[in-house]
Amino acid sequence: MAVKKHDVERNPAQFLQERGFRLTPQRLMILAAITESQKHISAEEIYARVSAQYPQVNISTVYRTLALLKEQGLVTETDLGEGRVRYHAADKGHHHHLVCQSCGAIFDLDEALLEPLERSLLDEYNFEADIRHLAIFGRCSRCRQRAAPAKGQEVIDAHP
Repeated sequence: MAVKKHDVERNPAQFLQERGFRLTPQRLMILAAITESQKHISAEEIYARVSAQYPQVNISTVYRTLALLKEQGLVTETDLGEGRVRYHAADKGHHHHLVCQSCGAIFDLDEALLEPLERSLLDEYNFEADIRHLAIFGRCSRCRQRAAPAKGQEVIDAHP
């Protein structure tokens, strides 16, 4: 279901209620944990925050609520290369990252850089890409500089 950004920004809880979903304390706390987080947050981190205030909550409740919030377009999920899914509020818009595979640093990527790719996919493949949340893996400049041989050192090619 497509969600209008202004609807979600206005009040995500009201957005759910208008669609007939109950606003349980658990749902509200899970939603708050996501919207208040300044970073991408895992289900386990959400569970830790919520259970600190509401010990009765179960991790399965967190997962079910995340599935509902994703289905309703209120959260997006991504894997930043750690082997677990992370979430963030959909009202933060398209969100792209460069992820360093050496040190784990995460950098935001300007969405405008992907617009030519989306156009090319449509023009050349007649494929309409849905690039709302993308992680591109590689090595950051600091890690590349650390790995670069010092001047005068011989570079040995390990590839045959």
